[in-house]
Amino acid sequence: MTHLSDIEIARKNSMVKIDEISSKIGIEDKSLNRFGHNIAKIDINSIDGLDKKPDGNLILVTAISPTPAGEGKTTTSVGLSDALNLIGKKSIVCLREPSLGPCFGVKGGAAGGGYAQVVPMEKINLHFTGDFHAITSAHNLLASLLDNHIYWGNELGIDIRRIAWGRVVDLNDRALRATNINLGGVANGFPREDKFDITVASEVMAIFCLATSLKDLQKKIGNIIVGYTRDRKEIYAKDLNADGAMTTLLKDAFMPNLVQTLEKNPAFIHGGPFANIAHGCNSLVATQTALKLSDFVVTEAGFGADLGAEKFLDIKCRKGNLNPKIVVIVATVRALKMHGGVDKKDLKGENVEAVAAGLENLKQHIANIKKFNVPVAVAINHFVLDTDPELKVISDCCDELGIRSFNCKHWADGGAGATELAEHVAEVAENNSGKIEHLYSDDLSLWEKMRKIAQEIYGAEDIIADQKIRTQFDELQKQYGHYPICVAKTQYSFSSDPDLKGAPKGHMVPIREVRIASGAEFLVVVCDKIMTMPGLPRVPAANSIFLNDKGEIEGLF
Repeated sequence: MTHLSDIEIARKNSMVKIDEISSKIGIEDKSLNRFGHNIAKIDINSIDGLDKKPDGNLILVTAISPTPAGEGKTTTSVGLSDALNLIGKKSIVCLREPSLGPCFGVKGGAAGGGYAQVVPMEKINLHFTGDFHAITSAHNLLASLLDNHIYWGNELGIDIRRIAWGRVVDLNDRALRATNINLGGVANGFPREDKFDITVASEVMAIFCLATSLKDLQKKIGNIIVGYTRDRKEIYAKDLNADGAMTTLLKDAFMPNLVQTLEKNPAFIHGGPFANIAHGCNSLVATQTALKLSDFVVTEAGFGADLGAEKFLDIKCRKGNLNPKIVVIVATVRALKMHGGVDKKDLKGENVEAVAAGLENLKQHIANIKKFNVPVAVAINHFVLDTDPELKVISDCCDELGIRSFNCKHWADGGAGATELAEHVAEVAENNSGKIEHLYSDDLSLWEKMRKIAQEIYGAEDIIADQKIRTQFDELQKQYGHYPICVAKTQYSFSSDPDLKGAPKGHMVPIREVRIASGAEFLVVVCDKIMTMPGLPRVPAANSIFLNDKGEIEGLF
């Protein structure tokens, strides 16, 4: 049986004008800044009485540890939101913007799949409204102002050996991980080492997604540490008078983007930090706005629940005072087989034993989410080759844990394929008066916060670091001890070893580096070999992307 590709399905869809979508959620024409017929930015400051409206119910979609077989968080998020609208609930889906890095690298597009997509998918995946370019420019403006300050006399006394601010680009380019700059003589400045991260790892991206207003955005940008003096005094972006210009570059980007699903339901897509090297959630301003405009908001957190969901619950919910009513964990038969030891090339045949073995990964994620005092449901993202015995072993496992599971066919059937899940989610959300409990308190030390994440979420025996790192923790504790932790770690395993599938126990989590994000107000803890500038695979997705004779994009998933 052949199936239409995601892009073919998207092209066959007839989109409505964005005005029709905005009217569904009470957004007037004056609040829309249109990008053509089907995309608009929302000027939230022009929406009358927005602050006075009650909040809707927040639903978080996360997943088991990702595998090359695929899990489908975005697809499930879109399908669930469509299903909620189908059963008569007013719902908005809130997603992250795709990065060009994975789009041209390993992953391809990130606009959902099958009949559970957001559209126009080509534009969403490629440049969209230019938000990422604005963030890249703002970040690199600060880098250029820093070097310019040093060139013109270095009045602040910045130690060029202790510069903490590099550069970013929204592409996977391993060649830029470590660079030398200002070469070529006196006219070009003082030679020094520099680095590039991918834009989604930028602290500006993190701030962009955690700020609540333009004023708050500028304040947080001003608090970015760019480097230190010889006596180790912090130098901030505001010391370089960079915060105003950077905020100006981000003014339009800061407005949430409104698009539609294939079923003509509203979707906010805004911001996009990765969850393995950043905090992995869409913008707080988009989520908070959606909560005021609808009865239900479905949002996702990147990668597995050990990364995206933990950061959503411990960072985003803490900063934004959010209270999710239920968490949906996405799993697939295929991915569970891989966690059970099956190679990707051997996934087609029925293998109940492998699925059963892989369930250890799902069990660990369920147990982790329960620690936050939030109800859990499991969405089995259905593939056509899944067999009844394989599906039954998953549902039996969930039944034993007292967790409802649902075989969801939204990829093939859109919202209609996820109505059972939607009915359950709506019922739980509407009757849940509980309050989220964070994994750790603000007053726990930075080291103990990291240890708690490693032991309780990753199943580790402990964390390890050399004395230099331990000293950094001790020094940062004095001023930033109340900050939450943002872990940079491989997404493929609970451990720091990407090859350890399932739910490994008793491992050590080695800490390679710590970075203070004083603007975003969290501590980034970099574990083992994870890179904040990814590389391209041997055969990147870019090799298959091209324009056909009609000028249409081919090869984009």
